[in-house]
Amino acid sequence: MEILNLSLSATNRFASNYLEQSPDILSFFHYRFNDFGEDQKRLDELSNRSFPRENVADHIEKFMERFPSSEAVNNSLAKLKQSNSAVVIGGQQAGILTGPLYSIHKIISIIKLAEEKERQHGIPVVPVFWIAGEDHDFHEVNHVFIPVEKKVDKWSYPEKVKQKKMVSDINLNKEICMKWINNLIENFGETNHTKQLLQFAEESLLKSTTLVDFFANIVMEIFKDYGLLIVDSGDRNFRLLQKENFTKQIEKHREVTNYLLEQQSVIGKNGFPITIDSSERAANIFYCHPKSNERILLEFDLESNRFVGKSGAVTFTKEELMEIASQEPGKLSNNVVTRPLMQEWLFPTLAFIAGPGEISYWAELKLVFEHFNIKMPPIVPRLNITLLERAIESDLNELNLDLTQVLKRGSSEERNQYLDSIKDREVSELFTSLKSQLVKQYELIEAKTNELDKSLLPLIKKNESYLLKQIGFMETKLEQSVNSKFDVILNKFNRIDLALRPDGFPQERVWNLFYYLNQYGTNFIKELMELEYEFDGSHKVIKL
Repeated sequence: MEILNLSLSATNRFASNYLEQSPDILSFFHYRFNDFGEDQKRLDELSNRSFPRENVADHIEKFMERFPSSEAVNNSLAKLKQSNSAVVIGGQQAGILTGPLYSIHKIISIIKLAEEKERQHGIPVVPVFWIAGEDHDFHEVNHVFIPVEKKVDKWSYPEKVKQKKMVSDINLNKEICMKWINNLIENFGETNHTKQLLQFAEESLLKSTTLVDFFANIVMEIFKDYGLLIVDSGDRNFRLLQKENFTKQIEKHREVTNYLLEQQSVIGKNGFPITIDSSERAANIFYCHPKSNERILLEFDLESNRFVGKSGAVTFTKEELMEIASQEPGKLSNNVVTRPLMQEWLFPTLAFIAGPGEISYWAELKLVFEHFNIKMPPIVPRLNITLLERAIESDLNELNLDLTQVLKRGSSEERNQYLDSIKDREVSELFTSLKSQLVKQYELIEAKTNELDKSLLPLIKKNESYLLKQIGFMETKLEQSVNSKFDVILNKFNRIDLALRPDGFPQERVWNLFYYLNQYGTNFIKELMELEYEFDGSHKVIKL
């Protein structure tokens, strides 16, 4: 394996400007990323704040007891308890079979940056992955995409979930799930690694009860030797640590919303789109109904001075909600605005690893953080990675395609140029001439029909349309016949796009890790982790 660093724009304009550290972007953040001097400022700030390190470490240790572990994990837990420790943290939803590749890239980013920061600053720096188990959008985590018959095919886990339950509360039917996994991996094609991969998936599933368990078992088996720690925001015991912070959020809910909207206004005036959907009624907190386990977003009704759920499902006075926060914090849950705050109150964060979308929404929170007299951590863009298989690299070279351009927009432009070059010009001209003559003759027929019997005009138009359609059909068939002689080349274009730009999207947003584990074995991640990565904003192409 080797890394090729390329200059590619991020998936949104705001993130691209952030990577370039544009002056019009920097004002929305407290720190520049990947700057030793800025790190030192951040460490100074952290040293003047207090964190529940012991309690958080004890919770993580108990939470992680049921997942694969190692001496490196134990060392990370011990480090976290030290008074001068810091963390590199990031998070993602618990996608089935780990979801799209970018979840894995984010974990690699967290671990690698933590190692780098520990070397640079000589303090314990712990990698922490925040599983967004409190999220309730099951349809975002219940599927993977796989290549089937030269196309992108969506494979959804077949069980239905009707209520808005947190992912942490969604149990798996192991028999149904294993059958689904078997069928999925079978579609990858059998390799020397398939049997071991199926065994790995089955062992991880058997040890799991929920989607989050399944995700965590896979991730920890793969990354346990690198000291990764995980937390689940949907774990009720974890939310017991958050009672004081929930109380602060509820007490200051109006200020949180107002400062969010104010910062969004500033960003909007600078010509950037707004990421977080909010309004003056936003309370930025969910209530988890004890009977249905449904997660209900609360708003603040100015007229009644109460917190209310959708369609009046629940309603609370401020005092009642504060009581719940104090006595039963497991019934409350953060939203996209308050989760970063909660994370910052619990963990001494030296760096937050963010995807392009996260960079945008963190920028909208600056004034919210300042209201609580804390700063946002340095926001470090996660590693953007494309895996380049040898056969695809060979196709690129044979077709003389520029890798950077293919990663930006695919190869359809070059494919169309190639199709144009192999067209039979004489056949194309014959059909063009025939259609032109037909249209002219029908214009004469229509003119005459208009004189003799206007009622026949619709029939004339229908007849003309039918003949043009038949001519077009024959033209297409001849084109296909010509193209079939060049199928080998055309298939190379298709393979390249399917591998690197599936359905027009970046590879890491579509393909799943298990395809590569099936091709290259379970040591695949170990080989990725042995590479040296620079957090310089460049796109990493890893040649396999």
